[in-house]
Amino acid sequence: MFYRLIQFVSLGALSVLLVAPTPAQNSSVVPRTPDGHPDLQGTWTNATITPLERPAALAGKTTLTDAEAHELETKSANELAEYDGKSEGPLLTATGSAGTGGYNALFLDRGSEFARVDGVKRTSLIIDPPDGKVPRLSAETDRRLIASYTGGSFNSVKDRPLSERCIIGFGSTSGPPMLPVLYNNNYQIVQTPDHVLILVEMVHDARIVRLNAKHAPPDVRQWLGDSVGHWEGDTLVVDTTNFTDKTRFRGSTENLHVVERFTRTDAGTILYRATIEDPAAFARPWTIEYPFLATPGPIYEYACHEGNYALTDILGGARKKEAEERR
Repeated sequence: MFYRLIQFVSLGALSVLLVAPTPAQNSSVVPRTPDGHPDLQGTWTNATITPLERPAALAGKTTLTDAEAHELETKSANELAEYDGKSEGPLLTATGSAGTGGYNALFLDRGSEFARVDGVKRTSLIIDPPDGKVPRLSAETDRRLIASYTGGSFNSVKDRPLSERCIIGFGSTSGPPMLPVLYNNNYQIVQTPDHVLILVEMVHDARIVRLNAKHAPPDVRQWLGDSVGHWEGDTLVVDTTNFTDKTRFRGSTENLHVVERFTRTDAGTILYRATIEDPAAFARPWTIEYPFLATPGPIYEYACHEGNYALTDILGGARKKEAEERR
């Protein structure tokens, strides 16, 4: 079980570095920092039930009317309530529980509504390609994707997926690109003239974006890649390269390249857009877009490894299976 403990962060030592936020006078005013850029600081959530890829049942339909969205949102809420506490259900099946009933409703905080952009609710986070699907390169890419999620080997802890080892959050919650998952979908942004810090609630990942900087040399590889940013008008553009060959976002390689755009559209919204490119994994670049909404917070500590016997059990189970096969 993962325990969420309130995190007390002392900002006293950092106070001289932070750019003081400018409060909005009304919801349509975009707050700005003293240097004139939009103020992205605050606590945000990207929780939404809009899926990454458009479901087959909504093929060809990019948006929903409010009435259509309400019907589907109500159905989702009813299914969650109906299967709460049971060993299986549509959501648990989709997350690979295989009848183990890994979560009950108390753990889930994935939002209750479809993401709204330009006044309408979207049926997928992917906006390009138009079909709302990840542009797969080949069946081999799909096999690599499965291996990246489940781990291709049980010989060592280091062979297991990074999220399973609590190194980075599962489902690319920390990104880039940053995606909503089952819970802990909160982010805190701290902004200075030279850096932007994105603190991710899931697995307490921290991304530091260096502004107006050059990428690290190609031989310097990081779990979350190397992020550099610059302002294009009122949009913060973040370019990330230098991923490790173990990050494997949806089957990607170390050549994954992600360009994110953060645009604060009003006092309570950041419109987030990310374009993903990796010729070895995807047939073409593809783009997601959806809002981050202001939330009171707070950011909670994600105590991932305390009392965690999963890795010992996983590797021990593999040894037991091997011994049985040798009989």
